Parts: sequence; C-alpha cells; structure tokens
Amino acid sequence: MTVVESGRIGAGAERSAWGVVRHGLSLTPEFRTGLGLTLVLATIATCGKIIVPLAVQQTIDTGIAAGAPDLPYITRMVAVCAAAVLLTALAAYLMNVRLYKATESSLATLRVRGFRHVHDLSVLTQNTERRGALVSRVTNDIDQISTFMQWGGLMIIMAFGQLLIATVLMFVYSWQLTLLVWACFVPLMIALPRFQRWLSAAYTRVRERTGDMLAAVSESVVGAAVIRAYATERRTAERIDKAVDANKAAQVRAQTIVGFVFPLTEIVAALAITGVVVLGVRLGLGGDITAGKLVAFLFLITLFVAPMQTATEVLNEAQNAIAGWRRVLGVIDTPADVADPGDGGVELPRGPISVSFEGVEFAYPGGPPVLRGVTVAIPPRSRVAVVGETGSGKTTFAKLLTRLMDPVSGQVVVDGHDLRDIRFSSLRERIVMVPQDGFLFDGTLEENIRYGKPSATRDQITLALTELGLADWLDGLPAGLDTPVGQRGESLSAGERQLVALARAYLADPDLLLLDEATSAVDPATEVRLARALEGVTRGRTAVTIAHRLSTAENADEILVFDGGRLVQRGPHAELVREPGVYADLHASWISAARA
Repeated sequence: MTVVESGRIGAGAERSAWGVVRHGLSLTPEFRTGLGLTLVLATIATCGKIIVPLAVQQTIDTGIAAGAPDLPYITRMVAVCAAAVLLTALAAYLMNVRLYKATESSLATLRVRGFRHVHDLSVLTQNTERRGALVSRVTNDIDQISTFMQWGGLMIIMAFGQLLIATVLMFVYSWQLTLLVWACFVPLMIALPRFQRWLSAAYTRVRERTGDMLAAVSESVVGAAVIRAYATERRTAERIDKAVDANKAAQVRAQTIVGFVFPLTEIVAALAITGVVVLGVRLGLGGDITAGKLVAFLFLITLFVAPMQTATEVLNEAQNAIAGWRRVLGVIDTPADVADPGDGGVELPRGPISVSFEGVEFAYPGGPPVLRGVTVAIPPRSRVAVVGETGSGKTTFAKLLTRLMDPVSGQVVVDGHDLRDIRFSSLRERIVMVPQDGFLFDGTLEENIRYGKPSATRDQITLALTELGLADWLDGLPAGLDTPVGQRGESLSAGERQLVALARAYLADPDLLLLDEATSAVDPATEVRLARALEGVTRGRTAVTIAHRLSTAENADEILVFDGGRLVQRGPHAELVREPGVYADLHASWISAARA
C-alpha cells in the first residue's frame, strides 16, 4: 500500500456484530483455551438450578399430598436440595474464576497487540488520529470489552443453558403452559434483533464520543502552559465542555433505547406468569396437572424469565463491548504501510554508510506532491546540510531517509539496498535521527540518555557527556544523572532537552546521524560548545542536518537546496553562495537577520 492509498485508521464498521466477535476471538486464542471445561462447569451450575423445582414438586405430590406428611422423604428432598445448591455454587465459582483468567489473558494479548501495532503504523497514519482518541482505542475500549466478557459472556452462557433446561422440564410438566409462556415471549425475541441494531449504532457513537472527549482532555493537559500563556482557558474549557456534552448526549441516547426495551421484558414476564396461574388452575381442576407440578412450573418460569429479563442488559453491555471491539480491531486491522521486512530483511554491517534517492516522489493523502523527482547521492562520511524555505520538503526528505514514511514512487537506497528491504532493527541501529523537539520520557536524566543504548553503563553515559563537553552542565544539575526530567522533559529548559537528545544520539553511535537543526533551541554559549562536540560526533560517519542556521550550512561538505519539493541546487557553500538562486537568497536573508 502506498502512502496515498493509506487513510484514517478504520473502525471495522463493515463487519456485522457477530463478525466482529468472531474476528476478535480469532486474535485471542487464550480465551478459547480450556473453554470446554468452563462450559461443563456452566452446565453443572445451570442444571443444578432445576433441582429445587423438582424437589418442591416431589415434596408436594409425594411427601405431602399422600395424606400424612412423609417426613423422612421430605428430609431427603431437603438434603438433596442443599447438596445441589452447594454443587451449583462450587461450579459457578470455578466457572467464574476460569472465565476471569481466560478473559484477562486474552484481553492482555489484545491490548499488547494493539499497542505494538500502533507503533508499527507510520507517522503519517498515526497523525490521522488524535492521540487521545488513539490511546482510547487500546485502553478504554478494551476495558469495555473486558467488562462484557467477564459478566455478559457469563450471563449468555448461563442464560442459554437455563432457558433450554427450563423449557424442557416445563414441557414435561405441561406442554400447554409451556406453549403459553413461549407465545408471550416470541414477539419480544423477534423484536430483539432490531433493538440490537439500534443499540449497535448508539454504542458505536458512544465509543467515538468517549475517544473525542479523552483526546480533548489529554491535549488540554499536555498543552496547559500554552493555554495559560495565551489566556485561552475559557475557550479550552468550552471545547472540553462541548466534547463532554457530546459524550453525554450519546450515552443518554443509548440508555434511552435500553430504557425503552427493559420495561417490555417486565411486562411480558408479568403477562406470562398471570397466564400460567389462570390456565394452570383450570388444568389442575381438570386433572391435567398436579398441585406440585403447577408450583414447580411457577418456579421454572422464574428460571425461564430471568434470562429474558437480563437479555436487554446483556444486550446493552454486548453492544457497548462490540462497539469498543470494532474500534480496537480498526487499529489492529489497519495495514502497517511502513512494514518491517522481519527475518527476511537485509541486515547491514556496521561501517561507513552511503545513501541515494532515486526518482523519489511523495504526496500526503489527498494533497499535492511534496517531493518531486528527487535524485541525489550522499557519499559515506560526508556532512550534508539540507536547506530551503518552510514547506520546501526538507522534513519530508528526512522522514523518508529514516523510513518514518515510504515514497509514493522511486526508492531510497542505503548501501545498495532499498530502504524497504532493510530490517528495522538494523536500520534503527545504523541511522539515528535527532528531531528538533527532542522528546524526553518521564524519568531520570540517565534513563533518558540510555534510550540511545540500553546496555550502556552509568560510567559510559558520564563519559559520553564528558566527550560532548557537557560535564560542567551535568555537575550543575541538582542530582546529576539522577535528576528527574519530568513529563515530556518539562523540568528542563528547551535547550537542556536538546542536550539530552544529542547525548542520547551520541551514545547510540550510529553510522548516519540525521539532525533536524538540533541546536536551534540552544543558547549561543551552549551552541558553541555543542558545535565543537558535534564536530567529533560527525567525524567518520555520514551526517545530514536540516539546517536553519547559517553556520550549519557553511560548515557542511555539501548543501542540498530544496524549493517547492524539488532539489534545485547542490554543492559546497562557497560555490552556491556565488550563484544566483535560492541558496544565495537564503544566505542573504541569514546575513541580514544576523546583523539586525
């Protein structure tokens, strides 16, 4: 699939509810493991419920109706009931435990698979979704599935068995009364599929609005500093209120449908019980049914009616879960348009690295071309600066080079191999990118630098900082390497975050270092120190820098100049600055800005 063909993450809406469940279960084999024994326990737990009606019938018809009460017989019946109740309780307990374990294991697999697949998706695909909504798909939606599978799944198993057993025993006692009960409930059963479709649409809407609400809240929390800086608290609050109100409206609509269906079950159940009492008395007077069987039949009606009464509630949870499942599967089923070739891919040896773009074209979905016919070779150990106006294609060039995205046509070749054929593990080891806004994780300074090389020791990290000329900066921190950086590194200044990002990349020791002007947020004194350190970092390896500063371009071996998505000039600074063109104009503007 090309980038143009890829779109938003799907929601799996084309599948029916049953199709969603089947596909979801196929991805979680843990749920099916040992399911046979769980069903046996469910059968025992269900069958045990008919012992009480049977014992009541036998007690009335045999232990009492014969004249003098047969106390030994009644005692045996009571003992049988007690044993049946204990066995039923034990079976239900074991079934619950097994179902809970199987559910949590299967959903843990689904959650891990969902999170990992999110990371497999290209940056472009991820950017089609709001972050909060994307996280909601693999957290909140899976939690909703868990609630249903641990409760609703159990109710479905028990209800089906209970309904079947109650019907068989009722038919044995009185086929007339059984037909009456079914005649009351058949119309409701016929109507349930339509209610199911209404609920499915309503709860899909609920899951979507919940994702939107979480996205709005998370963005406002992450961007709190910007919100305060621009005094947009009121506007942000209105935006959140709107998302919360939309979620509330979706929830109310779904519950309104449930509130309409549930009383219908109560009414039908009342009609069934009333009809059984009236018709049962008439049959009893005619000798067609004994008093014990009629009383037992009324007990059995409760076993029959209970599943019907809970059907709407189960349906409610089921549709909520299926809506969540559909959204989770929408993530998992979204093709990874930037896929790891895996074991069949190329493993590149370490050493000097060469790169070439061969007729590379790129366009974002639904947009005009961003890069057009880019053909360029970057020799090993060269230092290349990429320059151009905003929107000229510089960042896209960098993302294609690091394979955060794939070209629509043409190919990016590294050491003679198409980038798409190289294993991610090898690619990420050989090519490291330092973005302009180096992201830091909530942890210590040492932990964040170690992301560049997980096996690095504390001494190696300290040495790396020293070689970068950052020893004095490290000594000035309150806890040295143990200094907490805060969420997203907010305990550090923007310049300090870039120092950490550079140290992380230096520790990784790549063969190609791609810098998105990593010194742009650093103060002049630190920039001078980093310039000296970067001279050592880039020596002996290929270095590509997205340049926003004059000094970066002037120190490069070669400059690539982009304009309107095309590579319009290339060469050393001394040569390009003398030629009329894009670079000469950029250089002139840099000089003017420096003098101002």
